[in-house]
Amino acid sequence: MPFMLAKLMSLFLLGLIRVLTGSQARWHGCPPKAEQRIYFANHQSHADLVMIWAALPKELRAVTRAIAARDYWTKTPFKQWLTTAVFNVIYVSRDRTADEDPLEPLLEALANGDSIILFPEGTRGHAEEPQAFKAGLYNLACKYPQAVLIPAWINNVQHVLPKGEVIPVPVLCSVTFGAPMQVQEGEECKAFLTRARQAVIALRDV
Repeated sequence: MPFMLAKLMSLFLLGLIRVLTGSQARWHGCPPKAEQRIYFANHQSHADLVMIWAALPKELRAVTRAIAARDYWTKTPFKQWLTTAVFNVIYVSRDRTADEDPLEPLLEALANGDSIILFPEGTRGHAEEPQAFKAGLYNLACKYPQAVLIPAWINNVQHVLPKGEVIPVPVLCSVTFGAPMQVQEGEECKAFLTRARQAVIALRDV
């Protein structure tokens, strides 16, 4: 019964997202492919998680897990059930102890064969361009080089669920997926993160 309920909620949310946003997936630099990937995208709304999840084909959704802030997405039993049973997210803590490795749950998911969706800004931005990327993406890419890095630009979703609002508004949105990239030999963290951020921004006008 719990599995069926989660399945029904998944279908309901997919239908709702398509009605509200058009849910356009644009595979500009790569095809949707059954390989282990780290998708990294801009972050302007709590709806980003749902939007990029919905943009993936069914077979990829089943093996792709988004990163979600534990303190926000476990505030209520419904949010926790939604993110656990429906989206199968990877919770990360924003209030970490000194001896806690924030990458550990992500590396565990990669070791299990999952693909992941990461928002390298770490928190939502409100400008036209993403904030500077944090080092997590670089560290994951170095520790798990077999995962293919795919940049993505989520367009317009911040207008579907503006900050502070709980009622979504119909707005045409899209997710554009770009060409795979990787950490180059000898490339330092700052240089890679700048390049990765530019790869995401470049998809905005595609």
